[in-house]
Amino acid sequence: MTGRTLVVAPHPDDELLGCGGALLRRKNEGGTVGWLIVTGMTTETGWSAERILQRDNEIDAVAKLIGFDEVFNLRLPATGLDALPMSDVVSAFSSVFRSFAPEEVFVPHHGDVHSDHRVTFDVVAACAKWFRYPSVRRVLAYETVSESEFGLARGSAFEPNYFIDISEYLERKLEILNVYRSELGEFPFPRSLRAIRALAEWRGASAGYLAAEAFELLRERQ
Repeated sequence: MTGRTLVVAPHPDDELLGCGGALLRRKNEGGTVGWLIVTGMTTETGWSAERILQRDNEIDAVAKLIGFDEVFNLRLPATGLDALPMSDVVSAFSSVFRSFAPEEVFVPHHGDVHSDHRVTFDVVAACAKWFRYPSVRRVLAYETVSESEFGLARGSAFEPNYFIDISEYLERKLEILNVYRSELGEFPFPRSLRAIRALAEWRGASAGYLAAEAFELLRERQ
């Protein structure tokens, strides 16, 4: 699929973990890709100016390496989305959706453990109404290692029904993930390169590919 693809990432690195290979593929196919980063670090929430600058540099590096055409950084408080008025968050997302006019949207899974992921999912749902945002034609929920697999509530499990072949893009995805080296750990830590590779190969084996990213297809209209 070519066209306009928007990945909504509660935190920088979610975009790569969940659909980095798919984004690389969309760009290679001639599509336009956008990145909506929902939360950010601030000194008010305890982050040092040095760490904030490092994160901004990481974002710039990933934007260039993926080839994002547009980056939207809302800088809302991390781990604090559920404390904000929902109407304010919806309004912030809405302006991005109207500006970028995505046809395809990647969103975190509704059952993820992190509250920022769950709020992000709910807000994207409000921005996927066809009569308000007619550009949106497909919505896909991605899985985020260390978040999607740890949901304990009944009915919260990630159940993929859509697979994107990333066999040609897995190595590049893993290479770019090193930009977020501070977020990675040694196997068996879920956010280790070995675990991320294993997941891609397992999802690929589920669909007949060498490597794949898995999604829940939530909505599609032709």
